[in-house]
Amino acid sequence: MNHFVRWWKFNLVGAVGMVLQLVVLGLFTRLMPEHLLLATAGAVECTLLHNFVWHVHYTWRDRQDGSGRMGQLLRFHLSNGMVSLGGNLLLMRLLVQEAHFPMLVSNGIAILSCSIVNFYLGDHWAFESAA
Repeated sequence: MNHFVRWWKFNLVGAVGMVLQLVVLGLFTRLMPEHLLLATAGAVECTLLHNFVWHVHYTWRDRQDGSGRMGQLLRFHLSNGMVSLGGNLLLMRLLVQEAHFPMLVSNGIAILSCSIVNFYLGDHWAFESAA
């Protein structure tokens, strides 16, 4: 598949995931307002699982390897998960707690900041072609 087409598919999944993450973050921060970073981590994890399913069935559906879904999920969590979790937690702490930006704006910035690295890691490791 053409990298440009795959990039657009990745971004479509990411856009839906971003909406999901912002909604879940809003919900979690209402339920536990004193735990912003825990709420952020929970929202990121929900989004990671959502995005993984869509990437398997849509973005990288042409790539199957011998490790199976669990192997792909593990690589996805070790790559996209660590970038997303680390990047979101760091940027949320800096933007919300230090710079006093609005929470949802800060989370949007964090999500977009991690997306380019996540596409590269997804394309070259998590969903790498078996061929």
